[in-house]
Parts: sequence; C-alpha cells; structure tokens
Amino acid sequence: MRLSRSPMIIWLFWVTRTPGTDAFSSSLPSRQPASQPSTKEPSNKATQIMQGAGVAQVDLNQYNLESLEQIAEEWTANLRQKTAEKKITVKLGVKNDQDLFVDTVQVLSAQRKHGQGLGLELLELAGGREDGLGITVVSTAPSGICDGLDILPGDSISQITLLRRRNRGTEQQSAGSVQEYQEAIPVRTDCLSYDATVEGILSLPEFDERFVDFFEVTLKRIRRKPKVSIKLQYPPDQHEEDSVLELFAGENLRMGMLMRGVKLNDSLAKRFDTKNGGNCGAGGLCRTCAVTVVNGADILNPQRPAEKQMLADNPRWRLACKAIVGYGMKEGEMTIRVNPRQF
Repeated sequence: MRLSRSPMIIWLFWVTRTPGTDAFSSSLPSRQPASQPSTKEPSNKATQIMQGAGVAQVDLNQYNLESLEQIAEEWTANLRQKTAEKKITVKLGVKNDQDLFVDTVQVLSAQRKHGQGLGLELLELAGGREDGLGITVVSTAPSGICDGLDILPGDSISQITLLRRRNRGTEQQSAGSVQEYQEAIPVRTDCLSYDATVEGILSLPEFDERFVDFFEVTLKRIRRKPKVSIKLQYPPDQHEEDSVLELFAGENLRMGMLMRGVKLNDSLAKRFDTKNGGNCGAGGLCRTCAVTVVNGADILNPQRPAEKQMLADNPRWRLACKAIVGYGMKEGEMTIRVNPRQF
C-alpha cells in the first residue's frame, strides 16, 4: 500500500486537519501493541452497552447524529486507571453520555485487488502529541475497497484487521467466516492522531497474489440513546392527573418509574406465592407493581413463563419489575395504567 495526499487521487487517505488541539488533560501511556482479533462474525455491539434492550430489531443508524460537525463536537478521550495498577489507558468516549453512547460496528470488505486502496478520507480532531495519541475520524463516505460499506462520516476507526489465507487459484472468493482465515493481522488505531493512524495501517502487509485478503474494519460510532415516552394513567381515587415519563431503551420499567417518583405499591395486591400482602422487592412474586399496558406492548420484552402464568387472568397486565422498555432498541410511545386493580 502507498499513501497519496493528493486531493484528486485518494489512494489510502486524504486528511483535512484542524489545529492540533490537546484533548487530554493528563499524561498518557505509549501506544500498546494490538491484541488478537475476535473470531466472531462482524456485528454490532450496541446492546452490550444498552444492557437489557436485547438484540437490536431496528436499523440503529436511525439514531446517528445528523452532521459531522455535531459528531466532532462530541468526541472525547477518557483516561482510565485501575485502582491496583499504575497503567493508564485511553478510550474514546462522548461528552454528553447522558443522551449519547459510543457504539461498536464491524464491517468486512470485499476481496482485495491489486492496486486497490482502502479509500478512506480522514479528519484529525486532536493530535500533535509526541506519543501519537489523538482523535481521528472518517470525513466522507469511503471509496476503493471500502466503497458501499457501513462506514460513515464521523466514525472513528478503532482497528483494521487484515484477514489472509492462501490463494486456492479461484478468480474470486467470498469472505466467509473469520475462523476460515489462516492469519489475522490486526492494527489498533483507537485514539491515534492522523499520522499515527496512517503509520499503523501502512504497516499492514502489501498485496501479494499468493494470498486472498479481506479487511475487517472495527468502527466507533456515536449514536443517541433511543427513548420511550410513557403516558401514565392513575386510578380515579388517587386524584392524580395523567403524566408522561421518558425512559431510555433498556431501562427496567419499575426502577425507571420509582426513580421518577411514581409509586407502585398497590394495597389490593396479593403475593402470588403466599396469597398475602407484602412487597417482594422486585422478585416478581407480589404483583404490587403490576400495570395495565393500554398500548405499546410491542416495545416491551417478551414475558417469561413465570410472569405469564402469574398474570394469566389479566393478559394486558405486566409486572413492571420484569418489564424492559425499548426492547430490541426500539423507540415509541406507551400508555399504562398504574395500580390497575383500583380502576
């Protein structure tokens, strides 16, 4: 691979530099050697961050920020040090972590051809340090071997892995699974300046007709957290007006309501196990937190057998302590009735 900074020919990268601002406030470690890549299929890791939301059932790109300028304002680098260790690590983060999160996306390129570059254009947001640390992101949609892949402006390239196996003599081979490759050569580019990023990628082996090559690109992407709007209806005897809560996808319904001051202890409820009163503390036994789902049941997690058995006589009820809103990383609106036995 070669590098050209000509604005007319994009071989590997073309960079638009901003002033080399220092986005870090403490002394940082030197770059560490790359770890071995995962052998899992390319995937999206959002639900590892939004715990409880389950496997994404929607296109997560609908939660992307709208402009490169907005994304550039949000990227930051966070220093981390374990209490018992002196080693300091640096990890990409987002400034507004209340409403946004950093997702991990993996994409797999087509087969590498002779004379074909990655076709990535980069923008350095922070750099100019002697240790090579910084923040560098993709500035435009890719061309070259990365043309058509889910690589978007504002994405930070965390790692590029060259997946290589012996050429079996066929004209074109499919990517297959990562496990099929005889060699995986990773280069970590997380939290690096433009120059350090280019240096790392150029260290990958050049094209060799004896091998079949593919590139696995691991990206960091800023997304907003999906939200669910919940309209609460109270029994007439409580003399409370309807109210609206906003919860993030993956939040437990009971915990989210209690944290926002909504009382769920229904005096008419009886425990499923003892048939007496008493709060079970979110154990899923007392049914004091049961709510009626008037609409929006499709954005809750499915009932487990135990909950379904307990509420068999009231199929529209859910135990708030066992309900997760925004399941599947969905957004939407819900209407629920609190203390349904009192209606």
